[in-house]
Amino acid sequence: MPTQDQTRLQETRMRPRVLDLWWALRPLQSVVRLMNTGAHPDDETTALLAAIGLRDGINLSYACSTRGEGGQNDIGTESGPALGALRTREMERACDLLNMRLYWHGTSPDDPIRDFRFSKSGEETMGIWGHDHLLHRFVEIVRTDRPDIILPTFLDVPGQHGHHRAMTQAAHEVMTAAADPDFPSNLPPWQVSKMYLPAWSGAGQAYDDDLPPPEATLTIDGAGKDPMSGWRYARIGQMSRACHRTQGMGRWVPAGPGRDWPLHLAVSHVDGPDDALGAGLPQTLADLAGQAPEIADLLLAAHGHITETISAFPHVTHMAVTAQNALKQVQLAEADAPAHMAHRLAAKHRQLAHVLRLALGVEARARTGQTWLRPGDTTDVTVEFDPGAAEACSHSLALPYGWSEEDGRITITANANQTDPYRPEYDPADPPLPRIEIKLGTATVAVPFETPPVILPDRAALIAPDAALINLKTPKRSVLVGIADVSPAGRRVSFDLPEGWSTQQAAGGVEIVLPDDPEPGLHSLPLFVGDDPAMTEQRIAHDHVDPTVHARPAALTVRVLDVALPEAKVGYIGSGHDAVAEWLNALGVDVTVLSDDQITSDDALAGFDTIVIGIFALRFRDGLVSEMPRLRDWVEAGGTLLTLYHRPWDNWDPETVPPRRLEIGQPSLRWRVTDAEAEVTHLTDHPVLSEPNRITDADWQGWVKERGLYFAKSWDDAYTPLLSMSDPGEEPLKGGLLTAEIGNGRHTHCSLVLHTQIARLVPGAYRLMANLIAPRR
Repeated sequence: MPTQDQTRLQETRMRPRVLDLWWALRPLQSVVRLMNTGAHPDDETTALLAAIGLRDGINLSYACSTRGEGGQNDIGTESGPALGALRTREMERACDLLNMRLYWHGTSPDDPIRDFRFSKSGEETMGIWGHDHLLHRFVEIVRTDRPDIILPTFLDVPGQHGHHRAMTQAAHEVMTAAADPDFPSNLPPWQVSKMYLPAWSGAGQAYDDDLPPPEATLTIDGAGKDPMSGWRYARIGQMSRACHRTQGMGRWVPAGPGRDWPLHLAVSHVDGPDDALGAGLPQTLADLAGQAPEIADLLLAAHGHITETISAFPHVTHMAVTAQNALKQVQLAEADAPAHMAHRLAAKHRQLAHVLRLALGVEARARTGQTWLRPGDTTDVTVEFDPGAAEACSHSLALPYGWSEEDGRITITANANQTDPYRPEYDPADPPLPRIEIKLGTATVAVPFETPPVILPDRAALIAPDAALINLKTPKRSVLVGIADVSPAGRRVSFDLPEGWSTQQAAGGVEIVLPDDPEPGLHSLPLFVGDDPAMTEQRIAHDHVDPTVHARPAALTVRVLDVALPEAKVGYIGSGHDAVAEWLNALGVDVTVLSDDQITSDDALAGFDTIVIGIFALRFRDGLVSEMPRLRDWVEAGGTLLTLYHRPWDNWDPETVPPRRLEIGQPSLRWRVTDAEAEVTHLTDHPVLSEPNRITDADWQGWVKERGLYFAKSWDDAYTPLLSMSDPGEEPLKGGLLTAEIGNGRHTHCSLVLHTQIARLVPGAYRLMANLIAPRR
């Protein structure tokens, strides 16, 4: 584990001043503004954006509808709103690398614009998000950012993700709505000049566009290299994508020519041929001069100084003088600029101030002694400042409401706001508070803290676990709950209990005791600190993003259910992306989590009746793929193997991984059932569906998110499909649950999202899982 200083040195080494300065000069070239739109973090077209931003100087923004909270997590167990909070921070880091502003349509975990699950329909998506709600927020974003060009990432065609389709539909509508003076908004109208659509297919591992892309009317050269770094723009784009670690993004781009980007001009409000991205638009400050005679001389002078600044690179002394001259002219022009031009000059002002700071060699860093703080806490703050070659330069801390600083200490007052994990927008050039503000003459440049502190709820406690099972088929009738980090410290904590339930102090926490014959069902037990309801938080800290927190009302959820258990000793091989083993243990199953050494040892499988391989494990568990032949032999000898869903790219070779050939379908859109209430048909009366629990229609009720995904496409005749299901209007899929008698044993492959249902305490999922781990008799 590297020390903080080692990490700081490594990060500094990766950002030499000369490269930062080179990239800071790029946006000085242009006043054109382009907004890319998508539905999820990672939908942005990074290679194209790297080329037009870091080569051509196009001013970039990204408008994203959801936080990706309904997706998967390749690096941890955050899910739901906590995953959305983590992906928000990942998206911000991705924007940092492209110097791109970020706007979210969904502005809170409760916003209906959310990643509710995979959808195959734009109409379904729009119905859940709310058409008017989405359009109103989109108009607000466009009128705030004022782009000249809108570029959706995906096409609105069958076979594409419904979220993507809805965002492309909305992009068409916002072209008109944002310019309509009668559209309800406190912001002035803005007419987007052009909208392009991708003239390439969005088909791939996940999607399967039914219709061909539109004809290309313009092609953007994306094949070149950044002349200073030597990196191809496609590789820089992947550097940005690599910030999306929860989604396994970031692909090495080998040396060689990159790709070009064909675009289709769908809507245009400018005249002339469309032979360049900015055709028909003002390209530079000199072009703006013709639109504002009253400040034309200032704009022309600023343009001249900017041209000289770019030409002077890397001679920083000369650059500092010419950038300062350009900045003075821009500031004078801002004072008399017409309203339709003010945003372009404000952007140029900020860009020039950034170049000036780098040219002068002004450095500033701030960090706090503690990361996790509550109202009432104090922490040391260390500020490092080097004025470089600047003659008139000062700095100060800009702190959020409720923070104060004195004598190197920051105090968080009682009225300070909790950190917002879902902040609605982000601008790398205007980082959120807290930050250092550097005064360079009449210009101000903002620098973020190295690691911004996170403000936690003031009345809170951590409870573990926050969900529990009571299986009536076992004698267990109590739950031990640990309670820690009570705030305010020393306050009494208590649960609001159902009638007949009680608590008693126990080693390690509080024991909640149920009656001998509790009522089956789902019980929520709110936690109180003193006489007030408490919050609990999930602290989110990964080394590639700023820390954040997801807070929710503190409560223990207890599911009382009735599940017959098989006589089986179970070994679990997980990937760290689910908690199935913990829930099986809570259910009363004899389960052992197998380490890497146990998996590869000669006697690893001895003594186990059943082995469960969790989601993605073949990708993330070292050595597991090479052990599959031994697992095959173990199954032949009488073992029961259960594999939970895997993606085709999770090292799942259909010929060599499963005991018999089993192919997972792709693109995945075709091989999933997104409707959590889809009718389920039992195809045969197999022991997997009847022993030790008879699975009935009731067990398919109450499912959340979806039925399953990454269904099998084809399989060996040894496998028997047990279930059939489909989304509305589609042909039934039979590859969601397959089982095969292999020698004296059994292999079952389950593409249902059981790990999600189990985490959400769905009773039918536990009854089915108990059957799936039952040894073949």
